[in-house]
Amino acid sequence: MKKSIYFMALIAVLCTLSCKKKSQEKEPAYTCSTCMTTPEALAANDATNKGIYKGVVIGSTGTIKFNIANTGTTITAILVLDGVTANLTSTVAWTAGQAYTSAFTGKLGTADVSITFSVDATGTTPVISTSSIPGHPNTSFNLIKETSTNLIECFEGTYSTTKPETGTFNIVLSRTLRKFKGSSRTTGSTTSNPISGTIDSNNNLVEDGNIICLLSGDELNGSFTDNDGKKVTVKGKRTF
Repeated sequence: MKKSIYFMALIAVLCTLSCKKKSQEKEPAYTCSTCMTTPEALAANDATNKGIYKGVVIGSTGTIKFNIANTGTTITAILVLDGVTANLTSTVAWTAGQAYTSAFTGKLGTADVSITFSVDATGTTPVISTSSIPGHPNTSFNLIKETSTNLIECFEGTYSTTKPETGTFNIVLSRTLRKFKGSSRTTGSTTSNPISGTIDSNNNLVEDGNIICLLSGDELNGSFTDNDGKKVTVKGKRTF
């Protein structure tokens, strides 16, 4: 009888140790398996407005990519909003040495979408001047041109504060240029707050001298104290 009790006690101890070990094991780091690891942009387009432009969207949440004749004459855009993809097309041809402006149209589900994209002749100032996305009013965009040596990455995330307050936190960045920009938007709001800054040598995202979060692989995590003394916690993952 005593042997049975000792045996059962030993099993219980081993189970406890095994469960404790499993609970202490860290989850594997997130990796965006569908994201590019090298630039799509061609070197021949680096100094022109031809090429690839990538960005993040807030008004819900998502990403967008413009292909302005990167490998030929095809001009298209791909918008992903809340996991739904819209393939957009343009009817305006690219002309060397001139600024490019065009409406890109298509459907998001069954809804008609129109987004007007503009960029100067050198490709340095891409903007969305107007957009019509039914069900997604007051959408904001942040774009960066990709070059043959400069991979552009898009991160979608959230923030929460001790105010309390929650919202969306989306950024687009370049590890090569050590820069980022994006927007945040409070849940329920229709306006976005711009975000921009640099990536320091420790891979911290820094805005106005304040560390916002850490860039680690395909993840963003961190917290900081805002101007009102409230703690802000940021989490995000690369999605494009």
